[in-house]
Amino acid sequence: MRTLIHLSDLHFGRVDPRIVTPLLDFIRATSPDLVAISGDLTQRARTPEFQSARRFLDAIPFPQIVVPGNHDVPLYNLFSRFLRKLNRYQCFISADLEPFYRDSEIAVSGVNTARALAWKNGRINRRQLEKLRARFSNVPAAKVKIVVTHHPFDLPEGVSGDHVVGRAQLAIQTLAECRVDLLLAGRFHVGYWPYGHPVIRKLFSADRLVRHEHIDTRARTAEFAERN
Repeated sequence: MRTLIHLSDLHFGRVDPRIVTPLLDFIRATSPDLVAISGDLTQRARTPEFQSARRFLDAIPFPQIVVPGNHDVPLYNLFSRFLRKLNRYQCFISADLEPFYRDSEIAVSGVNTARALAWKNGRINRRQLEKLRARFSNVPAAKVKIVVTHHPFDLPEGVSGDHVVGRAQLAIQTLAECRVDLLLAGRFHVGYWPYGHPVIRKLFSADRLVRHEHIDTRARTAEFAERN
């Protein structure tokens, strides 16, 4: 069995400092096998914000998989936005924008959906989808497959518009073909299960996802049992 903590939209630069220590205490007490952070570590992609985010990550003594969000791309400095893009993220957080974690029970792939030209919305391209296929192609069926992105592939209940990631329909079909079990995303600052899309419903299996709970700090934990 594996325990995973999912965090998203921490927005250092705007975060309430009173929640940082309790959140870290919760993570340490839970002792997860992996901490997944699905983007928007900063509010405006400024250096001090990335430094705060880096200190937070350094205080987590467990394996991590982290992907950027749209707030991690500079907004007001157009030179930085379109030419440097995620340079600060790669300098302070991780040079790898699409990390991969694998152990004896789970395989977790991060995907970068943040785009300078997409502003607050995100996109996924065909190269990234083929990369997902390649990563999961040699993962045994008994392992739980997880994808971490900032932008979701489907909308939570009550949300409408074009807020899903670009090429979402193609991505959902690819995820289904790869037999992905769980999608972890951020963006909306709410906890929800994306059961609305008919293809996404096929991704989830009750015998593989034992428990998922949402807590007030917007941290989420999930425990996974290997399929018999």
